[in-house]
Amino acid sequence: MMAYGKSQRLRPKRRRQGKTDYHRRLRLLRSGAPRAVVRVSNTQVICQLVSYNPGGDAILHSVNGKSLTDSCAWPEDASKKSIPACYVAGYALGKKAVSAGNHEAVLDIGLAASSPGSRVFSALKGMIDAGLDIPHGTSVLPNEERLSGKHIDDSLSSSVEASIEAIEGAHK
Repeated sequence: MMAYGKSQRLRPKRRRQGKTDYHRRLRLLRSGAPRAVVRVSNTQVICQLVSYNPGGDAILHSVNGKSLTDSCAWPEDASKKSIPACYVAGYALGKKAVSAGNHEAVLDIGLAASSPGSRVFSALKGMIDAGLDIPHGTSVLPNEERLSGKHIDDSLSSSVEASIEAIEGAHK
């Protein structure tokens, strides 16, 4: 038998799955600037500079936890999703973007909670320190002690400095 009654319109698949907030995405796309996308997975952070394309978004630059250990002198045994790792990934993405001629972006945190001092905002701080112009409020950024990793381990703060120097050397 066929069902009778009012036909119901299905929501888009990614909205039903809880993966995309289309109202927020549309507001981000209307700015015209590329999106600085930050995602934290179970094992690593992923930072990307993405531009809109009607056929599908184009990734301009990308940095993830694996590339931190490969090219940014990040310790192999250190977490690739901690606040300092997110800061270094954001810094690396910012340097790549600025050296390629991209000077502005809009932060896209997706469905992540926007808690002040979170890993997403530590990546934002890294992008800002690298020279990207991203609209933000200073109250959400983590403090310098957490960015350097002193709250985790004193040896991690030297690793953050070494990674920043390696990124600086690669983008001169």
